[in-house]
Amino acid sequence: MQPSDKALVPFVSVDNMMRLIHHIGVERMITEIAAQIEDDFKRWESFDKTPRIPAHSPHGVIELMPTSDGEAYGFKYVNGHPKNTSEGLQTVTAFGLLADVYTGYPTLLTEMTMLTALRTAATSALVGKYLAPKNASTIAMIGNGAQSEFQCLAFKAMCGIDTVRLYDIDPAATAKCAANLQGTGLKVVSCRSAEEAIEGAQIITTCTADKKYATILTDNMVGPGVHINAIGGDCPGKTELHRDILLRSDIFVEYPEQTRIEGEIQALDPDHPVTEMWQVITGQAEGRRDDRQITLFDSVGFAIEDFSALRYVKRAIKGTEFFEPLDMLADPDDPRDLFGMLMRAR
Repeated sequence: MQPSDKALVPFVSVDNMMRLIHHIGVERMITEIAAQIEDDFKRWESFDKTPRIPAHSPHGVIELMPTSDGEAYGFKYVNGHPKNTSEGLQTVTAFGLLADVYTGYPTLLTEMTMLTALRTAATSALVGKYLAPKNASTIAMIGNGAQSEFQCLAFKAMCGIDTVRLYDIDPAATAKCAANLQGTGLKVVSCRSAEEAIEGAQIITTCTADKKYATILTDNMVGPGVHINAIGGDCPGKTELHRDILLRSDIFVEYPEQTRIEGEIQALDPDHPVTEMWQVITGQAEGRRDDRQITLFDSVGFAIEDFSALRYVKRAIKGTEFFEPLDMLADPDDPRDLFGMLMRAR
């Protein structure tokens, strides 16, 4: 029995996602995903919103991230297991799904380990477009793991960055990142400390994964006028910045109800003022005001960003060979006769 068209769902494997990225180009795809995120943030109020649903263990966390705009439904499954790299595994893996709200039928299933790296970088650079100092040229990239190259290329493509200063507690990670960025048009400087990395940087990105209250940046390291992009793996009990940095910064978040649980601001009072990025993007709130303001994007990742990335991929694969039809849905001749379909398959 051959599956009908109604049974088939477009599936994008890791191999096909990589082929799609190379077909479009890394920087172009990041920029186009950022544009989709920006468009969806402009209609923020039309989405269902909830903090992601976590299952914590001593080893890490597994999360579901759902949302809907009333016409399409999307979710992402994602984990965060910092110990994995010591076992030769990814810290973060993910997959996601889009569905039609009217029928409930899935319309896309895709890997999202690669796609999450792209959408995280796209979100960072999109926020940087609104909050980073004008004419910023240098970014400090502290934490040189799997996300680092995507972040650097996103800020190059969208914010005009031409110099990257790298630091990681593991020199091999810095060497890896520096080698991968060769030939991209970026000037790459490998540094021996976080303090050295932030010298002359107008944008500081922290991207670490350890599940603990860490102090990647101390208060004395952060001068006036910088933009801090705090994107490290987030969960309750995990931070990267000294609390005093937060008290000196104007803080911008995706969804406060989630960020207060998982983000840097879990170290602050529950009513500490923050600004939601969708309000900045729609002009309802002020972003960067002057050259001395410290702006902090307390990024934890939110489901609408994944929804945007899923919608982008669904559109991008049309008319291409970068997916395969997956026989995923039962489609009996009579919708009420599922048992008969089973018996006829003998």
